[in-house]
Amino acid sequence: MPLSLEVRDVTGEPTGSVSLDESIFGIQPNVPVLHQVVTAQLAAARAGTQSTKTRAEVAGGGRKPFKQKGTGRARQGSERAPHFAGGGVALGPKPRSYRQRTPRKMIQLALRSALSDRAADGKVVVVGAWPWEVPSTKDALAALSALGLEGKILVVLSRNDGEAYKSFRNLPDVQLLLAGELNAYDILCNEWIVFTTETLPGTGTVTETATATAASIDANEVSGEGDGPAAEAVEQPDDVDDDSDVDDDSTEADDE
Repeated sequence: MPLSLEVRDVTGEPTGSVSLDESIFGIQPNVPVLHQVVTAQLAAARAGTQSTKTRAEVAGGGRKPFKQKGTGRARQGSERAPHFAGGGVALGPKPRSYRQRTPRKMIQLALRSALSDRAADGKVVVVGAWPWEVPSTKDALAALSALGLEGKILVVLSRNDGEAYKSFRNLPDVQLLLAGELNAYDILCNEWIVFTTETLPGTGTVTETATATAASIDANEVSGEGDGPAAEAVEQPDDVDDDSDVDDDSTEADDE
């Protein structure tokens, strides 16, 4: 059975439908791969800058604290040995990279598994486009409310959605990502995933409703595009000018 979703506008009204790519949104989630990829991603995010000093790096301790024999105490060679207060740390952490090598196909499988999990729960929303020409957090909040979205929301944007980015960035429960930055961890951290028809992964086909098609036709007619009655009305003044030129010529002929 093909997967399909309604395409809605910022007011929540449906403007069409889109078929989702089953190879991306319709697979059985691979939980072990998801776990391994997310673990590797979190490990790679670690700075790895922790450090301790060994007995060779601690200042002091250059001389023997007391003679080898005759004191009744255990022999010591330095006051900076690990068992002394102020001494070096034995087997302490040093700066290192925690990055794990993860195969590319495994990363892609984890991403498809996360998207399929959200699609199976009905947590994927597709919007036609973000129409704002001026950034407005109020309009962004109203759009999320009209779409019926609550909780943690991941909004996937394109590089052309600059005004939408500025509108959503102040909302605490909204995370913004570019389409090329989409990953399994951020999908699992959010309850809802919001795409536009431009950022939707896969080869989905968008179908407009009859109402949206009629509205676009009316808009073209009003703007004078196409061969409709409005286009003829726009061209009519040229015909009137031609007729007036003919009348002027005939008047000049009668005067002669």
